[in-house]
Amino acid sequence: MRTHLRFAVLFLITAFVFAGSSAQTFIHPGIDMCREDLELMKNKTLAGEQPWRGAFERLKAETPLSFEVKTYAHVISGPYGKPDIGGSDLSKGAVMAYNCAVLWYITKDKAYAEKAIEIIGKWSESLRSLDENNAKLLVALSGYKFCNAAEILRYTYPGWTENHTAAFTEMIMSVYYPLLRFYFPQANGNWDGAIMHTLLSIAIFTNDRLLFDNAVYHYLHGKANGSLIKYIFPNGQCQETTRDQGHVQMGLGEFAGAARIAYTQGVDLFSAGDNRLALGYEYTSRFLLGEDIFSYGEPSHRDKDLRNDYGIEYVYQHYKAQGIDMPYTRSICDKVRDKSSLILLTAFRAAFQGKTPEQRPLICSKIAYPAGALRVSDFKIPEGAIVVSPGDSLQQILDNEAGHKRTIFLKAGEYTLNKTLKIHSGTHLIGEGTKTVLMFTPSVRTAAIMAATPDMSDVVIENLIIEGAREHAAGFDPNAGRFERQRRYANNLAGISFRSEKNYSLSGITLRNLSVINFSRTGVYISGAKNVKIEACDFTENGTFVVPGPRLQHNLLLQRVDGGVVRDSRFDTSLHGAGVVLDHCRSLDLKDCEIARNAWHGVLLSECSGINISENLIEGNDGCGILSEFLYKGSSNLKIRKNRIRYNNGHGVEAFAVKNLSVSGNCYDRNGKLGAQEHLCSDLTLQMEKISVD
Repeated sequence: MRTHLRFAVLFLITAFVFAGSSAQTFIHPGIDMCREDLELMKNKTLAGEQPWRGAFERLKAETPLSFEVKTYAHVISGPYGKPDIGGSDLSKGAVMAYNCAVLWYITKDKAYAEKAIEIIGKWSESLRSLDENNAKLLVALSGYKFCNAAEILRYTYPGWTENHTAAFTEMIMSVYYPLLRFYFPQANGNWDGAIMHTLLSIAIFTNDRLLFDNAVYHYLHGKANGSLIKYIFPNGQCQETTRDQGHVQMGLGEFAGAARIAYTQGVDLFSAGDNRLALGYEYTSRFLLGEDIFSYGEPSHRDKDLRNDYGIEYVYQHYKAQGIDMPYTRSICDKVRDKSSLILLTAFRAAFQGKTPEQRPLICSKIAYPAGALRVSDFKIPEGAIVVSPGDSLQQILDNEAGHKRTIFLKAGEYTLNKTLKIHSGTHLIGEGTKTVLMFTPSVRTAAIMAATPDMSDVVIENLIIEGAREHAAGFDPNAGRFERQRRYANNLAGISFRSEKNYSLSGITLRNLSVINFSRTGVYISGAKNVKIEACDFTENGTFVVPGPRLQHNLLLQRVDGGVVRDSRFDTSLHGAGVVLDHCRSLDLKDCEIARNAWHGVLLSECSGINISENLIEGNDGCGILSEFLYKGSSNLKIRKNRIRYNNGHGVEAFAVKNLSVSGNCYDRNGKLGAQEHLCSDLTLQMEKISVD
């Protein structure tokens, strides 16, 4: 029995979500192209039509039949190809096999088919293992090419035999599949995009519906960096936008490749998340073409070469057939089309030919967009403000101005502090947006910013960045810093921690256009306060594995807060916590916020009353979209309405023992594993069962 069948329970759960696809048998040939697509490609090429004929001629030039097949039993592929023992040979072999299979189908020249069989056969006989840093990625990037070649030959070339099928199946199931079956969402998202691309190919070639459905589920719900919703943000920005554009194009191409295969089999992943894939291509294409884009973090200008090898033509043609115009993507296609071969040749669906679809706009979410510190080039210094420059003693200035209620203006620059910053009552602290950054040395413990007195009141902090990472880097790999911050003994630092010694002794706290990012502990923690306002803020990448442990640190934690509003703000990508936690709070509104990609729940409520949660975008969280848990008496008077809640791994809304609960008008899309979008329960025994399962 195949090893992966021990995960049959998970796959069967997945089957409920995609019951329509699970009832079907696979189409063959049916990975990148079905038979009708292959025929379209062949007929257009032989008729001399462009762009098919030009792509065909380029493909022939790239595919010499004299290609020498060099195989290895044990392939070693290190970072950046060092060391490289057989890795480049495996990659070249996969490319050549697919090229030859396509050329066979067009020309019916048996020499191409036999060369593809030779390549596949020799690797099937030889390959036993892959190892080192890039082993998974190498397998993922070569697997779907091998599978496409084998699929075409198996169903169209008389010289392909059952012995070829058996040998190739043994290789992909005993060498390829074991490296990929657990995915690798801890890496940057292009890895899981490629892994899904190949797992879907393997599933179709081996007629494994359970594996197919598992990969489809992961595409929409994978944790960390593993899913489409994790990789492309609601504004189109990609997880690697601040890293470099070469990896972004690669990541988009791999997610597109996986969606393409699913579409061949009748499963539409292209439309997921309001055509999120198209949004990612348009956002990236716009930047590649030299236009300015809004980005959380500085978009990297590295590797901005326009590439033709990341599925851009197919993606453009697909969405064009759906009536969605992608002008920036179209412009890049026009620039790279005359350099493309296989990617262009295979980019057209027969089913899309001759149709004039109704035109539809590409939707970009405007909820909490943009949020955080402002990106404005020219700020006016408020009249009568105390002006502070980097290098000045900020704490001394705050102490001197305590009680005077004067505005303190922080000029652009990085302020590196070696002690916790203490905030007095009446403080109004304002910066020059993204140009003003507060940094903290490793000697600072517990919290970067705290209240100077337990009865602090009337405080406004706005329009600056509070940075928890060791450096505030422009254009960097966002995944790199996570490894450091996720360690158990990482710098144990929260961003803002305003905590009273008794209930509601803090009052009048306003945070506006504030970016609090990259803290190992909770980004913003306010306890025992009344009249709290959080407006247009960005609290992202806070809350890791540091002691006392996971699920205790979050992007925003409000505890025993009475009265206030949280609106137009962004609470994303807590690495081990929730987006927003409301604990023993009352009379609060949470509205018009983006709460996404957190490693636990989007919103967690405990023992609250009078909470209104409305018109938020809550997506891609690894727990529930919204969970109201029961601790000892439960919450009361909760209103959850008109939220867009989708692609969360738990229920869209789950609530236990809530008195006067109103859940209405929410828009749900593919939350959870069993299809039920809500779980509203008054039976406390079920809560205990849930705790034991978790």
